[in-house]
Amino acid sequence: MSDLLAISGARIFDGQSWHDDAALLAEFGYVTGISRVDAVPDKARRVVLDGGMIVPGFVDLQVNGGGGVLFNNDPSLDGIRTICAAHAQFGTTALLPTLITDTVEVNVAAIAAGAAAYHERVPGFIGLHLEGPHLAVSRKGTHDPALIRPMDDADLARIIAAKDLLPNLICTVAAETVTPAQIAALAAVGIVVSIGHSDASYDVASRAFDSGATMATHLFNAMSQLGNREPGVTGAVLDRPAVFAGLIADGIHVHPATIGSALRAKRGPGRIFLVTDAMSQTGTDLTSFTLNGRTITRSDGALRTADGTLAGADLDMIDAVNFMVDRIGLDLDEAIRMASLYPAEAMGMASSHGHLMANASASFVHLSADRQVRATWIDGVEVFRA
Repeated sequence: MSDLLAISGARIFDGQSWHDDAALLAEFGYVTGISRVDAVPDKARRVVLDGGMIVPGFVDLQVNGGGGVLFNNDPSLDGIRTICAAHAQFGTTALLPTLITDTVEVNVAAIAAGAAAYHERVPGFIGLHLEGPHLAVSRKGTHDPALIRPMDDADLARIIAAKDLLPNLICTVAAETVTPAQIAALAAVGIVVSIGHSDASYDVASRAFDSGATMATHLFNAMSQLGNREPGVTGAVLDRPAVFAGLIADGIHVHPATIGSALRAKRGPGRIFLVTDAMSQTGTDLTSFTLNGRTITRSDGALRTADGTLAGADLDMIDAVNFMVDRIGLDLDEAIRMASLYPAEAMGMASSHGHLMANASASFVHLSADRQVRATWIDGVEVFRA
């Protein structure tokens, strides 16, 4: 039997253009092209959808948990499987399980779990995001201040060694607590250094970007803000064309007017892309969970500690896309790119992810006309159907 798959019956967005009366062709896990329906090869296995849209699978670079699992609480292969499966329900076909500030032992376990997930080819797993512990206590957010500390030589060696075990790795650090030399050493081996949880000045943040940092973690949140005389980390991110930045688009973490202003201010090629910063509740009806011994409560679309501090987000990627369309007024095309192509570009993965051009991964989402996830495919295999 031929492995060629032809999916039709829905409009197709390849990442740049829309195609009508067309079929998406995929073979051996990769897109081979988009064909007229009447030109599909006879050998193809046909799947005919009942309307809606086929769009590139979403790429989420900051996922703390899902399906009842928080990565910090369960840094294991099974934990990663559960997280990836939970987010596939919402159109995410590639993600980075994210470990926030924790002990050395938990970091070691997380890296080992990531290496195992890579070896086992867990659907949706593309690497890890280590968010901390080398952050600024003054911008700790929900991170445990007792575990935040400067980066020493052993930390640097451990993170560099982790890159050899993983396909992709983001390391979020504060620009004022990690030296330019350490940033340069991480970047030199292909680690994506992201500035976040930082109270640095514009000049200090700029030195971090000059040293090899290429990203900012959840723009506006847990970082020094744009001021009239001191632009801070936020100003440095918006002022640097090559720097990418994640954004939590839920209307709680960042005001819609602020999001709109940032989109107008940011010059490329570095783009603002969507992240969920999701916790264990995604894909469940959980109303609370624990993180570093503290109870996090889910209420009114937000996750908060007892003192009201935001602790991740009660957000999935399709809701973030729809927020950008419905509340920010962005074209659907651009909102989809913010959830797919731009994060792939930020990771240097745009040859294979974030679009449906020939030779890309056959990872895509079937959306209904009202932009809800009907089904999700990863590498040409259906992994979720509503």
